[in-house]
Amino acid sequence: MSYVVDFMDVSTVGLESSPVAKALAGLRANEARYFANKYDHAFTTEPAADVPELVEYVARVLHERDIAIAATPLEATDFEVEGVRWTYVFYESGLSINVLYTLEPGGKRAVGFKLSDGMEVPDELAEKFRFVRQRSKLAGTIRGSYFVVKGEY
Repeated sequence: MSYVVDFMDVSTVGLESSPVAKALAGLRANEARYFANKYDHAFTTEPAADVPELVEYVARVLHERDIAIAATPLEATDFEVEGVRWTYVFYESGLSINVLYTLEPGGKRAVGFKLSDGMEVPDELAEKFRFVRQRSKLAGTIRGSYFVVKGEY
């Protein structure tokens, strides 16, 4: 069942099995606030089990850097705003991965990683990326990194 993320009243709906559920819910709400304020878009997620094609899409893009995420995907979403396809997967470990893919050739294309407050850097990312810190009223301290996508997806 779809869940429209409410950044005013942060909820752990769909994320309850995560050991950092509250922080992950804050991270998800932080993303929802960004899209609501910048694009007037309602950030809506689905259980990952209901949208395996989105989890597979993110896995294919990550394969470009020989990355395979070990954590269980909990929620995912995919939408287009202003010519950019955004795909998000939220994992039980507290990890959030988003693929930003401009639909016009030559546009921005990148994968972003965000770590929920209280989680360790996953082994599969630890030696490949440096993470910078960002403060958020909704999510506490978010650590993030990214890489530029080279292939066509």
